[in-house]
Amino acid sequence: MTDLDYTAKLVKGGLVVIGPNSGALLQIIALQYNPETLTRSFQMQTSGESSDRSQPLRISAAPIETIKLDAVLDATEQLEPPGRQPTVVEHGLHSQLAVLETLAYPRSDDLLANDRLAGSGTLEVLPIEAPLTLFVWSRSRVIPVRLTDLAVTEEAFDPALNPLRAKVSLGLRVLSVDDFGFTHRGGAIFMSHLQQKESLAARSSAATLSVIGLERLP
Repeated sequence: MTDLDYTAKLVKGGLVVIGPNSGALLQIIALQYNPETLTRSFQMQTSGESSDRSQPLRISAAPIETIKLDAVLDATEQLEPPGRQPTVVEHGLHSQLAVLETLAYPRSDDLLANDRLAGSGTLEVLPIEAPLTLFVWSRSRVIPVRLTDLAVTEEAFDPALNPLRAKVSLGLRVLSVDDFGFTHRGGAIFMSHLQQKESLAARSSAATLSVIGLERLP
């Protein structure tokens, strides 16, 4: 048996952008290098105030979950041979950074359409609906999210000042059925994620009371 038989294929994390109603695949953003750390935090949503003793165990909604990660982009390996990635040779990392940055902007076509509506005397111009973004971190974690923070640190440049190396910090807020409702595609994806989480929790080996120093409950 060769060493290759033991080598697992590296799965990359990333973002998938789909149509919010149609579910049509619009864009796949695979991270060039997987981050070494991923920070997740949960803000619990409980019923009533902490001083309310009538319903201390009731959960009113899914927790507000946030995800933070740092991704590294490096154009060096893409510049050799020069003909393999002509866009990188000409623009450096501008194209890859633009893919992430456009997640923070409404589409220019939508802005122009709203401007035409306002100019024609439309009384109410609705806010622009963005595509649905999914954070993908293995098969066990496919979650609808909204980009909340984006910071880019460009660290190296070519002679034309195109960035060649950059660190991107992403802040994401997980969206749940409390945001979408149950009939929206985003709500269905969240429910699938929650059910998979419950299934994984059921597979966990249960500890015994003796492990935590108890013989019985009070």
